Amino acid sequence: MSKSMEQIVALCKRRGFIFQSSEIYGGIQGFWDYGPLGTELKRNVRDAWYHDMVTMHDDISVPPGAPRAFSMVGLETSVIMHPQVWKCSGHYDLFSDMMQSCRQCKKLFRADHVWDMLRETPWVASFGELFTGHGHGHETLFDTPLPFSADEAMQWAKNRRQGRRLAPGLALVRNPEGTMAGLTADLEATPETALSLPTLLMYMATEQKHETGLQMPCPHCGGDLTEPRQFNLMFETHTGALQTDENKAFLRPETAQGMFVNFKNVLDSSRVRFPFGIAQIGKSFRNEITPRNFTFRSREFEQMEMEFFCHPSESLDWYRYWRDRRFKWYTDLGIASDNLILRDHEAAELAHYSVGTADVEYAFPFMQPGEYGELEGIAHRGDFDLRSHAEGKLTKDAQGGLVIEQNEHGQPKYRGSGKDLTYFDDQTRERFMPHVIEPAAGADRATLAFICEAYNEDQQPDDKGEMQTRTFLKLHPKLAPVKAAVFPLVRKEGMPEKAAELYRELKAAGIAAFYDQQGAIGRRYRRQDEAGTPWCMTIDGETMADGTVTIRDRDSLAQDRIPFDEVVGELQKRLRG
Repeated sequence: MSKSMEQIVALCKRRGFIFQSSEIYGGIQGFWDYGPLGTELKRNVRDAWYHDMVTMHDDISVPPGAPRAFSMVGLETSVIMHPQVWKCSGHYDLFSDMMQSCRQCKKLFRADHVWDMLRETPWVASFGELFTGHGHGHETLFDTPLPFSADEAMQWAKNRRQGRRLAPGLALVRNPEGTMAGLTADLEATPETALSLPTLLMYMATEQKHETGLQMPCPHCGGDLTEPRQFNLMFETHTGALQTDENKAFLRPETAQGMFVNFKNVLDSSRVRFPFGIAQIGKSFRNEITPRNFTFRSREFEQMEMEFFCHPSESLDWYRYWRDRRFKWYTDLGIASDNLILRDHEAAELAHYSVGTADVEYAFPFMQPGEYGELEGIAHRGDFDLRSHAEGKLTKDAQGGLVIEQNEHGQPKYRGSGKDLTYFDDQTRERFMPHVIEPAAGADRATLAFICEAYNEDQQPDDKGEMQTRTFLKLHPKLAPVKAAVFPLVRKEGMPEKAAELYRELKAAGIAAFYDQQGAIGRRYRRQDEAGTPWCMTIDGETMADGTVTIRDRDSLAQDRIPFDEVVGELQKRLRG
């Protein structure tokens, strides 16, 4: 079935999964609050990750596909760290995006997002309708030369219901004659110009060419965008009473550095078997220029990261192991493999530290057909991080090797800690700087992907026998916020008391249960279907007569009767399976 983000966002609000932060004051962009069901779902996602990575890790046996056995431990580090951490890691100088602002409406945009935003903008769709009548469908407008008509474009620009209302900042709307004259002159000078929609939009947005040439229009108002410029994404703060450069600090943009700077602490305080991993779940903060697509790109988000320290000679094997294992985690929890890809980065995409990176990507409903959004990156970081924190900020030389970056005086630009972060193998008597493999997942993105994947609709009869659309979340039982809902069929004849007894037994067994005695039984089922509850149990007249309970399955709608005393054991069995 086709899914829209509008449907999914509406369900999240209606059933208490996700709310806009500070909604009663109009909200604040890029920040989200998790409601009662969303809190449980996200906690289950975190628990599933930590359970797989740490809690159930067997450091004696060799996992399938792994080169050998290894240790795994957890860590929880501070959100605010010493500023030198971010200088040696490269974030202080390099953690930035290219930003553009609109000269008309003054809004800010991330440069690499402008075109994707334009494709979804109502005024671009309206302008594109000028050409769909000439045999060009919407999907061909962006890469096919168009049969441009100056008269039609002028009419669109002057129309109060189209150009003037939808794109008041567009140069064609503000100055139709002057803009069209500039375009005509260029076409006469270069008649071979192919006017696809992107090229035409740049002409329509810019009255005068800048030094860098034409710019894409503003997605909001159609206005003239500035040239791209760098914008650092870290949130600044200060420690102590005074706000000076000496006590400036930053909210962490990632959790990884906390694990790197504690490498030696973990090694010295724990009986870890090398190679070993350090796993951490925690909040990170990035001052995104254009947060968008619901919780996919936010300014406050939660990461699930692991740093795996290994011998350099084994690092490529471990990289392949973690790449394949992390992809399988998503499919094991219910995401169809058809909606996932494992994409290896091309050389031009690699970060300055990366030897190789692969992304687990998901076909979110807000993506264009055939496009995917990143869920998790698995990076081979080499020895960049430990060396940086030991020696100073590293950079690549002309041969592609890592060297300490120098300032104008020929001294290290940012000095490292000076600590010895090598590993000594007392068996082989070898000392080396470990390589690092980093699987880094977003808890919020994973939660959103599981919601999008689980969203389903079908046609089912209601309490009156009339066919109605049923919306349900087909969540994996391990992730479902509520595992079981308990209903008394009616509020009499001892049914509420018996239902309450079952509810308390489920809770005592550690099974997240919900009790509801209000409304028709069909409506109660529908509410739990939308919440993603896998099983509903009804206490009815037969229960009072023979001691059996009806268990209804969310997905198949099958109803089975089992003895009251076996319900807890049956659900525990189903959850294990």
